[in-house]
Amino acid sequence: MAKASTSTTINPAEAAHFGQLAADWWNPTGSSAMLHKLNPVRLRFIRAAIDAHWPGQEGSFRPLIGRSALDVGCGAGLLCEPLARLGAGVTGVDAAPENVAAAQHHADEGGLSISYRCVDVAAMDGTFDLVTSMEVIEHVTDPATFVAALAARLAPGGLMILSTPNRTAKSKLAMITLAEGLGAIPKGTHDWDKFLTPEELTLLLEAVGLRIGMVRGIAFSASAGLHLSDDISLNYILTATRA
Repeated sequence: MAKASTSTTINPAEAAHFGQLAADWWNPTGSSAMLHKLNPVRLRFIRAAIDAHWPGQEGSFRPLIGRSALDVGCGAGLLCEPLARLGAGVTGVDAAPENVAAAQHHADEGGLSISYRCVDVAAMDGTFDLVTSMEVIEHVTDPATFVAALAARLAPGGLMILSTPNRTAKSKLAMITLAEGLGAIPKGTHDWDKFLTPEELTLLLEAVGLRIGMVRGIAFSASAGLHLSDDISLNYILTATRA
């Protein structure tokens, strides 16, 4: 069993910010409305990545039966619940106790068996077949330490899926000037200087023995809304496996 790191990845100010949103997380028209629009786009990519990595279950409603999944920075469980419905034994971890409580309550109400923990991934033991972390790396204290902690949780033959905003002029305009400025995203959610380019994230993943697989952009247009795209200038989602 892999030993946990003693380094922390949690930024207390970030955890407090997201903890304040916990009660409204599952409201599709509330402060997390953008996440509710983003989640189906992520899930389309995640399902395609699962089918490509573990072929033979493409027609199944539960392709993750018998597999374990860890969602890091799970919030109130917006991704954990679909992963559980896909058949995985899911563990969700988050730095904010308010989020963990909201996630557990929502899962219990829905009859879903999901293990939620308020813990730093760097302090965990054990490995998982699927490790996901959506829009989290830009909020941690040290991305390199965070990536190393994620890699330590990935089982042999496992699949990692990460998404994060790209550090471009387009993302600054769209996500901070417009989205936060107009109230579509709560103010103070993002620090553009902490966004990672795909090249920077690739170097971090390669440094811990992982290689990039599928990469797609998450783009926005007035006609299609948020959607998977070859344009990675706003946001991107990728898979990684052991090299």
